[in-house]
Amino acid sequence: MEITVTRATHDDVERLVEMYVALEPEQTARKPVWAMTDGLDETFAQSFSDAIDAPESWVFLGRIDGSAVGMIWATVEPMLARANGSRIGRIRLVFTEPDARGVGVGHEMLEAALDVLRGIGIRYFDAPVGPGQRTTKNFFEGHQFAARSIIMHHADDPRSQNSSATTSEIGEPSNE
Repeated sequence: MEITVTRATHDDVERLVEMYVALEPEQTARKPVWAMTDGLDETFAQSFSDAIDAPESWVFLGRIDGSAVGMIWATVEPMLARANGSRIGRIRLVFTEPDARGVGVGHEMLEAALDVLRGIGIRYFDAPVGPGQRTTKNFFEGHQFAARSIIMHHADDPRSQNSSATTSEIGEPSNE
């Protein structure tokens, strides 16, 4: 079994979309708002094309014996002015097909992304992980990442101006 990582091109967009369509339900199962806040905008193909073309944006494919079984997308974002020009690398998406997990594909993709980011002087890195994503959290902790924030979320019930319920137009479950 040979694991390789390649930079995604426009020829890979269809495969990237297939993997994203598998990724989104994993994320929204525990955090329904994820698709509206952390996922890709529609169309997914255009979002990936834009990510491939954007400056300071890198999309990689993880492959086993030449077949794409994973993807990772990294970007660079500014930090606060007090950081004296430092920027932070952000792992926007990471996914490996379930049957290809645990064999090193994710590791190789993350290392490729971090190598590129370090190569342009980035020394700080973020990788958002949703609630309940213990395997993903453990993956990043195994690569020396540590939690630095938790984002709390609430959505008002659109049927009531003063409701404390969390049912929303995007189908989030109620806390009741």
